[in-house]
Amino acid sequence: MTTRIAVITAGITEPSSTRLLADRLAEATVAVLGGRRAVSVEVVDVRRLAHEVTNTVLTGFASPALQERLDTIAAADAVIVSTPIYSASYSGLFKMLVDVLPRDALRDKPVLLGATGGTARHSLAIDHALRPLFAHLGALVVPVAVFAASEDWGSTDAGRLSERIERAGAALARLVTGAPAPALVDPFEDVTPFEALLADVAGVSGVSGVAGVA
Repeated sequence: MTTRIAVITAGITEPSSTRLLADRLAEATVAVLGGRRAVSVEVVDVRRLAHEVTNTVLTGFASPALQERLDTIAAADAVIVSTPIYSASYSGLFKMLVDVLPRDALRDKPVLLGATGGTARHSLAIDHALRPLFAHLGALVVPVAVFAASEDWGSTDAGRLSERIERAGAALARLVTGAPAPALVDPFEDVTPFEALLADVAGVSGVSGVAGVA
């Protein structure tokens, strides 16, 4: 059985950091899922569908090209979204695509959220804009989301961004497969018992006493 992942990217430029983030999130998810099952990834580039989406909002009828992409999203086992943030919220073009999705297309479907922006100050848009939107649509939103500011792509912060992307991809993969979360490491699990510490102290004191007598 093949797990189908739909990737919605709403970047408006080429090349696009929004598309790059979407691709990286998909790669991280496939890296985890690929060892367990066959995976197919379908990218829905909103920029290329801008005219069709606008016409559908105005007329209520989707073109064959747009309908095919909407069906891809509805039939997917999981969805990854990546949108630029403008004025502290998702892009209007991205919202228009969401508005023309079939009813309940995302209900009970795992959705991984990604967003890009010029500054880290826009990162809260994931929690106050994207999460409420997909909660309203009934999606199973992955707790781990990724926001990438312009500086995150630089040499200094690229490593931390990669770690966040890998964590998010792994979280989506667990939600898709129903696998349990990795066991937490208890920092107190290997603590030396107090009795053993006292015994060690007593032993050191005894050795010191012998040495002093000698």
